[in-house]
This record gives sequence, C-alpha cells and structure tokens, in this order.
Amino acid sequence: MSTEEIPVILSFPLPFRVLVLAGLGILGWATNLHGLDVLGVDPAAAMDLRLHSSPFPSSPSHTPVHTIYTAVYRLFTIYSVWVFLSWATFRWVTYGNMLLVDAFGYIPAVSALVVLLVLVCPLDIACKHERDKFLHAIRRCLFTSMDGPIYFADVVFADIFTSFAKVLGDVWLSACMLLPGNTLFSTPADGPWLRWVAPTIMSLPYLIRFKQCVIEYSLASNESRRPLFNALKYATSFPVIYLSAAQRIVVSELVREKGDQIAKEAWHGEHRLFRLWLLAAAVNSLYSFWWDVTNDWGLTLLEDRPPPRRLLLSHNPSLSASDDPHMAATNHQRQQQQNFPYGLRPTLLYPLPVYPLLVFLNLVLRLTWSIKLSTHLHTKTDGSVAIFWLEMAEVVRRWMWVFLRVEWEVIKKLNNGNGSRRDVLLDDYSGDELEDGLGPEEEYEMVPRTADNERLGRAP
Repeated sequence: MSTEEIPVILSFPLPFRVLVLAGLGILGWATNLHGLDVLGVDPAAAMDLRLHSSPFPSSPSHTPVHTIYTAVYRLFTIYSVWVFLSWATFRWVTYGNMLLVDAFGYIPAVSALVVLLVLVCPLDIACKHERDKFLHAIRRCLFTSMDGPIYFADVVFADIFTSFAKVLGDVWLSACMLLPGNTLFSTPADGPWLRWVAPTIMSLPYLIRFKQCVIEYSLASNESRRPLFNALKYATSFPVIYLSAAQRIVVSELVREKGDQIAKEAWHGEHRLFRLWLLAAAVNSLYSFWWDVTNDWGLTLLEDRPPPRRLLLSHNPSLSASDDPHMAATNHQRQQQQNFPYGLRPTLLYPLPVYPLLVFLNLVLRLTWSIKLSTHLHTKTDGSVAIFWLEMAEVVRRWMWVFLRVEWEVIKKLNNGNGSRRDVLLDDYSGDELEDGLGPEEEYEMVPRTADNERLGRAP
C-alpha cells in the first residue's frame, strides 16, 4: 500500500465506500423512475411495476406514478442519514489516527449490520413496503422457476445488479477486513481456495441473468434465438472474472523467475494467462457494447445496413403517386422507417442529442469493465480511490442504460400492438398534433410528450 492511499483509508475505508455505493444505487433507481415520468413514459406500466408479482416498489394501479419514486426517495433519505451519521462518528472518534482506525473498525461493521437488520425487519418502519419489494426481487431472481415467465422488471433488476458485481466482491473483502486480527489498511491473506470466493460472489449477478436468458429461450412460446445469444453475452463475463483471479498465479510464477521486483509491475504480457485475460476482457466489453446499442436500445448504429436516405416517388409520369395510392402509401411507410438520423431508429422518445452522448459514454465505460471486475489490478491498493470512482462510474452507466432500455421496451410494445399509448405513456400531452407527412427538416419520427397516437404506429 502506497503512502498516498493512507489518508483515503483513514477518512473513507472500504466498508463505508460499499455503503455509499449501495445508497447511490437506491438514488439511481428513484431518479430513473422520476426521470422517465418527466420524459413522458409511465415507468410503472412500462415495467409492470403495478403488478402484484412485480419485484419493484409498487402501489395500486390507481395511485399516481410519482408516489412510487417518492417512496424510494424517502428510503434513500433514511438510509443516507444513517450512513452519514455512522461515518461522521467514525471520523470523530479516530481523529485521522492510524492506530485508532482498526480499534474503532466495529463502527462501520455495526452500521452495515443495522442496515441489514432493518432490511429484513418485519415491523412497519423505514419504508417497509419498498423493503419487502426489494427482498421479493432477490427471491424471484435467485429462485426463478425454469418454466418462467421472466418479467421485464426482473430483467431490469438483474441487469442493474450486474453493475454492482464489484461492490458485492467488496462486501466480502470488507467482512474479512473487519474480522478480529485483520486491518482496514490491507486485504487479508487468503489461501488457495479462499482466493476464489470473491470472484464467485462477483459472478452471481451474471449467473442470474444467464439463467433468465436460458429460461426465456426454453419457453414454449419463444421462437427466437435472441435469448441464447444474450445468454452468451453474460457467459463471456465468467472468463474475465476468474482469469483475473488467476493473475496471482501469473505474478507468483514471474516472481520465481525474475525476482520480487516484477510484482510491482501491472503488465505481464509475456505470460499466457495474462494474454488470455486481455482477450476475454476485450471480447466481453465489445460484445456487451454491441448488445447494448443494437438489442437493448434498438439503435441501428452497429447494424450491417447502408446509411438511410430520402425516398423519392417515381418521376415516371405514367406511374405517379396520385395514380397509384398503394405505391404512395408504401413509399410513405418506407420513408418513415428509413429516414432517421444515422445510427438511431425511426421512433425516439427523448431529445436527439441524448442518444449519441449515451452511446459514447457507454462505450468508454464498457471498456473499463475489466478494471472494475479484475481483482488482480487492485489487490495491493484496495484503498485506492480510483477503484471507487470506477465503481461509481459503472453505477452511473447503468443508470443511463435504464432510460434507453425502458424506452425501447415501450416502443416495441406500441409497435407490436401489446399496449396502447395510455398503457405506457403519460396522458399529459399538449400542443397541436403533428402532421402525417414528413417535411424536409423532419426525416425521422421524433416522439416528444406532444406526440399523438399515429406517430407511435398506432391506429388513431
């Protein structure tokens, strides 16, 4: 551990970082629901949050959607106040003294224990309804029957938890640090078997999503191989996690060959296991990015198709649009389907600049995935604040991902006729109706809150 990391551990040890990231997840979910509401999408209807079987904080169908995220905000407030008071107490009693940090290490332990006890508490306190729904979500994901079905809300919940995979590993590390005889300043030494516990815990969210995809593929109603390819995406996560844990073997072998100095280096490209880890990380990151853009968001950026162009009616005077109404309607339909900003899609519910920005940020943060999940890159620096910021960046990436994932689900429901506009979009529309045709400056289908039913492919 370097001397630069000691002040970070003195003021903000790993157990408190875990608690802060958990609170960030609660806040992220509340702002997801709130943001979708502001943008004109009914998140409760889009994700079936009002169903009795739904795993998310829900309410009766007649309750306004704002009451759902208001309750989650309330839960976040209670949680954050408790964590802040615990951290402030820890800072006050330790005074930044290294000798006192481990002596008062029971404070973050007690803080986390209280959070766990309140979570499972049967008393009607601290937003019991929301806590029960969260526990129900965990049970559904862990013990889903192989005969399904898999609800969209379950998928979103499990995907969010994949972004907390490293945080789950940190929970294990924190528990080990807080055991008697250990210290908050370094990771305790592990044996040949214990070194695989943290990677296994980190793999759990990906195993849950893998199982969900297999169930979707095996359902009698399924006629697509898409769930199988989605399962393959989550399967590519396991080699990254376990090959990362195996890098300790790489370091041990190189130390025997070249001496102790080699242990301070981060690059060991001459070793076969190290190269395998790099390959696995690259495959998973690029495959996951492609899947996000093409399948989870429905964008055409990475599809094998030519750039969209304006479709013109035939100039043959013997076959004009007025003489052939069917041809005119076909051309109009093709124009609506193909004339949209390059890389996006015909129907957009959010402002146009949102999409390229989120695609770029998703690419950058996906490429850091291996750093967040590769434990060998910070085995000596578990107090490093850089790892904490990377974990926080992954939570933010997933927060952005939810908006476009829910939007694409809404559009598919409307286009497939599985729901009316009132089922998934809010009713507070205003303004004049848009014209049927696409003008020279409107070559794609932008659907803000002022959109009418026809713009979403529904009958008037």
